Amino acid sequence: MRNWQKTENTAFDLIVIGGGSNGAGVARDAALRGLKTLLIDKDDFGSGTTGWSSRLIHGGLRYLEYFEFNLVRESLREREVLLRVAPHLVQPLQMSIPVYASGSRNFWEIQAGMLLYDVLSFDKSLPNHRILPLQKCLQLFRHLNPVGLEGVAQYFDAQVVHAERLCLELVLSAQDAGASALNYVKVSQLHLQGDRVTAITCDDLLSGTTHTLQLSPQTVVINTAGPWVDQVLQGVQSDNRKQSRKIGGTKGSHIIVDPFPGAPDAALYVEAAVDNRPFFILPWANQYLIGTTDIRYSGDLDRVKAEDTEIDYLLSETNRVIPCAQLSRKDIRFTYAGVRPLPYSEEKKTSSITRSHVLYDHTQEGISNLISLIGGKLTTYRQVAEEMVDAVLKKQGRASVPCITKQELFPGAIALNNTLIETMVGKYQALVSREAIFHLFSIYGGYAVKVLALVDQNPELAEPIVPSLLDIKAQVVYAVQAEQAYTLVDICVRRTILAMQTNYGFDVLLAVTAILKQYCDWSDTDCDHQIQDYHRYIEDNSLPDFVMAQVAS
Repeated sequence: MRNWQKTENTAFDLIVIGGGSNGAGVARDAALRGLKTLLIDKDDFGSGTTGWSSRLIHGGLRYLEYFEFNLVRESLREREVLLRVAPHLVQPLQMSIPVYASGSRNFWEIQAGMLLYDVLSFDKSLPNHRILPLQKCLQLFRHLNPVGLEGVAQYFDAQVVHAERLCLELVLSAQDAGASALNYVKVSQLHLQGDRVTAITCDDLLSGTTHTLQLSPQTVVINTAGPWVDQVLQGVQSDNRKQSRKIGGTKGSHIIVDPFPGAPDAALYVEAAVDNRPFFILPWANQYLIGTTDIRYSGDLDRVKAEDTEIDYLLSETNRVIPCAQLSRKDIRFTYAGVRPLPYSEEKKTSSITRSHVLYDHTQEGISNLISLIGGKLTTYRQVAEEMVDAVLKKQGRASVPCITKQELFPGAIALNNTLIETMVGKYQALVSREAIFHLFSIYGGYAVKVLALVDQNPELAEPIVPSLLDIKAQVVYAVQAEQAYTLVDICVRRTILAMQTNYGFDVLLAVTAILKQYCDWSDTDCDHQIQDYHRYIEDNSLPDFVMAQVAS
């Protein structure tokens, strides 16, 4: 149960609206620096742009084309930080760029970009790039389309398989440091008095109750709502202040397929023939993640899905690069789309809109204690958070407090080592397979110990959720008891990736609800409602229109 009385009676230094990676990062940084912090999100943590990203921690190689050298340097530096402080979540990923004579970029341009990328990542722990000549390419990449192929450039970036769990660990770390974090709390009004936000009215979507938080004279409000930044600002109660539009989001769509003929062992970074836009073919969780698109989006931000034309585009371009793949719509296992919270720009080509972030201080609009984040990438969330908390301290007239997030390990990385994993294998191997235990540590890091501890109480929780996967029943219980999961969507889409691996999650719903009824006191009525809500969510945000049409017919 929420303790709203305690929340309402707390004098917060900082209230963060929006619990994606940037908002969660701000909450963690602020709490670690001793600020009394509240983080709220109208949905689940990481349920927006963070969870629907390409799941890459990268320097942004293509940003070099637009001379955004500072952004690339910043991203490469932050990539290195994440490799160090969250090694259980972020791993190196080799990228291969096939260069074709028909492409928009000459081979020498690719080489120059690679050299500059290495220079800008001078302090990296990953290898430098290498260029493979045609003959070597044909040996190593036997399934690449050879027509017009001139060679392959290879370099390293990083991948976060469970991007939503990276966000969740930021939230958990913030709570460990003293922050309060509430999901499913929607801000409906920001009350102004003079030049300050003096109160925030919000709706608890779980209980159906409404609450008004009175702000202390020093409280600063941070709007990190991503694509929803403008919606939050619409709640500013003022007759004489007009908010200019801040966000002009673009949609990026992805498809997930099972391993296919010619599927690469490492990631491919390819230029599409249709529009010369780069896209990725990424090994991901024993499947392949293919994306992304870049289309202006002005629709419902709570119902964003990959359109059939985008799906066909990604399939067609993949088949062009790997002719033996022969992927078709029937091979789709999951689709998703997210909206990038880019600065509003009517005229610019979507790919040329800056990916740099802006801390927009609303003092220029007559509100002295409100800052909104425009832009922001998953890779650079930590830098954004550091800048934002620095700005809060300055605004409050406090002395500077050092930021420690460059060194502070994620909770799941603390005490994580091979000895710990082997100890858990020895302790639980009679109940949980070695493969399943390694799987748990790849998802939870050191938190896997807490998941396995549930098996001590109820050995049947060591059983697989479904026979085809390594996930065990204890993960469902742990999500509810320790990770603020309230819905089937939370459990199947963000605390685990069951939805991406089992027919959009439909094949596991009965198994998951059976666990929830037995161990988490969910009633039959609760489960029935949750199953209905889950179907609606997947239909609105994932299930392709061509599948919906087939079902309807």
